[in-house]
Amino acid sequence: MTNPITRRRMLQGAIAAGTTAVTVGPVASASTADTPPAAGSDAIADAIVIGAGMSGLAAADDLIRAGKRVVVLEARGRAGGRVHNVVTAGGRTIDGGAEFVGPTQNAMRDLAHRFDVVAHPTYNEGHSVFWANGQRALFPAELLPLDYSLPEVARAMAEIDLLCARFPVGEPWRHPQAEYLDGITFEQWVNERVSSPNARMLLGLSCSAVLSVRPHEVSALYMMNYFAAAGDENHPGSFARLLMVDGGAQQEFFDGGAALIPLRWARTMSAAIVYDAPVRSIAQDATSVRVTTDTGTFTARSVIVAMSPAVSSAIDYSPALPPARDLLSSGYTMGSIAKFVAAYERPWWREKGLSGQTIGDGKPVDVTYESYGEGHSLLMGFISADEMRRLDSASDEQFVEECTRSFVDYFGPEARDEMIDHGFMKWDAEQWSRGGPVAVAAPGILTSVGAALREPVGLIHWAGTETADFWTGYMEGAVRSGRRAAAEVLSRPS
Repeated sequence: MTNPITRRRMLQGAIAAGTTAVTVGPVASASTADTPPAAGSDAIADAIVIGAGMSGLAAADDLIRAGKRVVVLEARGRAGGRVHNVVTAGGRTIDGGAEFVGPTQNAMRDLAHRFDVVAHPTYNEGHSVFWANGQRALFPAELLPLDYSLPEVARAMAEIDLLCARFPVGEPWRHPQAEYLDGITFEQWVNERVSSPNARMLLGLSCSAVLSVRPHEVSALYMMNYFAAAGDENHPGSFARLLMVDGGAQQEFFDGGAALIPLRWARTMSAAIVYDAPVRSIAQDATSVRVTTDTGTFTARSVIVAMSPAVSSAIDYSPALPPARDLLSSGYTMGSIAKFVAAYERPWWREKGLSGQTIGDGKPVDVTYESYGEGHSLLMGFISADEMRRLDSASDEQFVEECTRSFVDYFGPEARDEMIDHGFMKWDAEQWSRGGPVAVAAPGILTSVGAALREPVGLIHWAGTETADFWTGYMEGAVRSGRRAAAEVLSRPS
């Protein structure tokens, strides 16, 4: 028997949408459709959105504003998905997931304005640390460390940018070199063009720093699409825009954490969102879709699955999905990532002429940035790919100690001595994400079944940052994908 949504559960959902570790604050008004049908009722919603991350919220928002009755089903007890604030050991709030925003990410800037969230520039002065083979070197923060094998790296970057200039963003299988690029890994592409170890490492870091996988794990075609997607319809993506701070994807961060945006957004549609409702099955016929969750069954005229292909594959579909969609889901794997943040009373590294940024092959932290929150200066580091997998089973104490040691290597003993607090988020251990920041395609997937990434299956539509055209893997891409999926639903005959 289907369990109805109780008044208590709906109240819990409203509370989850409006509170977090920080004060959520005011929200902009939004159109609100009629109260959506409860689980087990005979009423049929116009659409069910599975997932209350950035893509799911974008889809639901557009549908509600169009006057549609919408139910949003979220497995977690919160909105935001991979955009999430976490609480440190000392009770401070830090960005635990997606954080940065940059040029051409206009949807995110519009949302920040709508929900009164302020963006601050990422500190980018002084020198950054390049760590290679246990050796520390410095380079100007506003540049990439191109002193290492400059001619080889510059030629490879120029080839990438030339590809980006005329790339079919979001449909990489249409590129003239698609078969070649999808037949090799990004590591193979790099090795065919550069020979020096430092050049290979630096170009490889352009992959691991943004995908949290090693270059041998991802299709070269996928990686080229990722570079090309770092722009918009009027500004082609480029190597620099993806990797840089000023003028790049890491240019700014949000005061109070990026998670303020989905939390405030969710409040505008709190009556439509059901939390703690993981979806177990989707059954469709010619006219309706039945979605079964741990809290009950919901029925709608269409459904938007707003999650990564890797996670959506755990749902039972009836009838079964086409073989192409199953193959695509099995060929996409999540990156392995964690985020470690240390808090300090002051940005002492600036006194040493350092920007707080690091890139290299250090272990376990391989990329760092300076950030700021609640009156304190922060150093934030990413742990990715093999190092994250190694630490998946480590104790919290070991994890903190190893990350702290990386900070000492890069910035000096003050990184430990002056630390007043720390926090971290291990995304590999997060049940409903299973890693991050994005799912990536292995060689051969995009050219064989790539079109299944966004192609509707009957009444089922697909969203999630992986399905975006521009800025796939980023908050911007998530929002764009949700809006595209909502437009598909709205274009269906009534």
